[in-house]
Amino acid sequence: MSAKHYFLGIDIGSTTSKCVIVDDKNNIVGKSLKTGGAGTKSPEEVVQESLNQAQLSSKDVEISCATGYGRKLINWTDYELSELSCHAIGGKYLFPGVRTIIDIGGQDAKVLKLDEHGSMTKFIMNDKCAAGTGRFLDMMANAFGGKSSDLSSYDEKSESIAQISSTCSVFAESEVISKLASGESLPNIVAGVHESVVDRTVSLVKRAGIVEPVAMTGGVTLNTSLVKRLEKRLDVTIHTSPIAQYNGALGAALYAKSKFEE
Repeated sequence: MSAKHYFLGIDIGSTTSKCVIVDDKNNIVGKSLKTGGAGTKSPEEVVQESLNQAQLSSKDVEISCATGYGRKLINWTDYELSELSCHAIGGKYLFPGVRTIIDIGGQDAKVLKLDEHGSMTKFIMNDKCAAGTGRFLDMMANAFGGKSSDLSSYDEKSESIAQISSTCSVFAESEVISKLASGESLPNIVAGVHESVVDRTVSLVKRAGIVEPVAMTGGVTLNTSLVKRLEKRLDVTIHTSPIAQYNGALGAALYAKSKFEE
């Protein structure tokens, strides 16, 4: 018998909007991601794209939940839930048994500790500075006229690691430009940029305490070279998923489903 109930989660971040629709068997029937977060048209666009993909209308959605940086800027969802809680719920679904979740988003980075039942017991968050986030990687790529999606392939060609000493994004950008002007190779500079992000992430993980299995979510998971460097530094296997960037929205959708089942 086909599922009759559908639940929508929307994650309105600082740089992207994501939407996920699940049915009453936890199957993902629709999802969408667009650049542009709070204050843009992207939230309504990802909802409509997800509905179209699932061949549903808004009336077919039983319960909806919003999360993320811009969750309070919309008033049509039934519930709102913190991104930390949604990432824990989504992570438990994507990575059964996971105990540590590392999430590097557009404007913040966070580490979540889960107990054996999948409940969040601790979190450490860096939301005061762009360094060590997706925004930092975007700025570094812009410094040499590239895109953040190019960084992984550059890193693979590196022969050494150019030291990026600045902890501030603005100063680090100037440092990258200076190193390019002095003749340092681009791959080595990118390796240095990645190591800078790894440094900050490792610091967060150590403050939270790491328990395996470890998973990583957020858009930076698409940067496979950076993930490999983080694995090496932490000396653990880091599990990722092709839909890890949707983790917050997925958690919101699953939370909506849980409210229906109460």
